[in-house]
Amino acid sequence: MDIQIDRVTKWIRDALILDNVSLELHSGKVYGLQGPNGSGKTMLLRLLAGLILPTSGAVTIDGKRLGKDMDFPPSLGLLLEGPAFLPEYTGLKNLELLADIRRTASREDIRQAIREAGLDPDDKRKYRKYSLGMKQRLGIASVLMEKPDLLLLDEPTNALDDAGMEQILQLIFRERDRGALIVLASHDAGLLSKTADEVYAVYEGRVRRKEP
Repeated sequence: MDIQIDRVTKWIRDALILDNVSLELHSGKVYGLQGPNGSGKTMLLRLLAGLILPTSGAVTIDGKRLGKDMDFPPSLGLLLEGPAFLPEYTGLKNLELLADIRRTASREDIRQAIREAGLDPDDKRKYRKYSLGMKQRLGIASVLMEKPDLLLLDEPTNALDDAGMEQILQLIFRERDRGALIVLASHDAGLLSKTADEVYAVYEGRVRRKEP
């Protein structure tokens, strides 16, 4: 997968959210977005996911323009601003409902993703009983279960302990080695230095590459 962000600017009312952003992203790499809250990291992920369209400029995926030739990336795993699921269902049931939309993940794929994220697929607790860390892990499982070509991860280690963070880092490396294109947004420079092949600083909607 090859993604081109070409001179993208995004205004929301009178606020400049993304300011003339140009990037090239390729499969088999992890791209880090580093910046404080409100810098534009999450909006850039929303742009790549097709959830917002640019005011000017274009995003193309394998030569097809997002918002014109396609509404959303064809193979996407998205973890954005804290996961949310149906509170009255178990984690397994929530992911089964999600998987029914595209029907590309088998029941065993779902169970395996839950285990890999550090949860028990047979846990009978409802989602409303989950801790913040468990909710984050279920969100990560939802990203993994369909083995997507593009993974967009917004602060994926939020609410995780050290062991959980290390577990997620290993999953990111595995997905990269599988050939996925991963964009990882975080305020944590240490996390990005461990995981990202290229790191971009995001500030007031502008994006520039950080030198190693």
